[in-house]
Amino acid sequence: MGTIKFFADSTCDLPPEWIEKYDIGIVPLYVTFGDATYRDGVDLQVPELYDQVAATGRLPKTAAPSPADFIAAFSPYVAEGRSIIYISLSSELSSTYQNALIAAEEFPVGQVHVFDSLNLSSGIGLQVMKAVRAAEDGKSAADILALLEAVRSQVETEFVIDSLDYLYKGGRCSGMQNLVGSLLRIRPVIKVIDGKMTPAYKVRGSREKAMDQLLQNALARIPEMDKDLIFITHSLADEDAVQLKAALADATQAREIAISNAGCVISSHCGAKTIGILFTKSIAQ
Repeated sequence: MGTIKFFADSTCDLPPEWIEKYDIGIVPLYVTFGDATYRDGVDLQVPELYDQVAATGRLPKTAAPSPADFIAAFSPYVAEGRSIIYISLSSELSSTYQNALIAAEEFPVGQVHVFDSLNLSSGIGLQVMKAVRAAEDGKSAADILALLEAVRSQVETEFVIDSLDYLYKGGRCSGMQNLVGSLLRIRPVIKVIDGKMTPAYKVRGSREKAMDQLLQNALARIPEMDKDLIFITHSLADEDAVQLKAALADATQAREIAISNAGCVISSHCGAKTIGILFTKSIAQ
């Protein structure tokens, strides 16, 4: 057992086997349908989420963990004398980060470190894995936090959303935009910029065209890409993810390309068949 315990929240979209292997603590966000509230990835899985949306015609509400949730998660490890580094969902998207800061104040100064990923999904996961591997190399908490500061701005997060339907249900596009987008087969591409989900461009035409554009955008960055780890993260788009992985493996010679599934919170904002390629750019030495 190391002296540092790493935490993330359920939006990090790390593969479950990695969470277990590296002993990463996960604090779930909440998903609420009507009077029923579920913990993301604990009480509710993505197929069930989509079933409920189809049945009700409405998206769920999502909510951050409370300060009390973080205190309960951190306390056993603080009692063991371990330092905690929690890497959070972007503070621009949720109060999760702020609630974790409130919780950290309940512990001895310097024992709980809360780091704002300014990202989402496996854009968080990439930062978590950088931290985990630095700890394996014997780096201190201070060294790891400095590394995270350097890595954070180098994370490239880009997703293709297959349909405007969930954006419409979530109030992020109008009914007319949804109708026209569906007729013209428009698929928006979302990037994370300065911690916010930002519409980058739109692809008109087939899903294959959108997938190829996503792939070409990543391949254009090969010279600056950190090839230690690339994520392909998706919501019920398994076959597409496998195809992207094969193409990226041939072109990048990356050490590891991991496929991960988007959780309920991410899926509730983007919808089924959303898929992204996420990587970090190399840090200048």
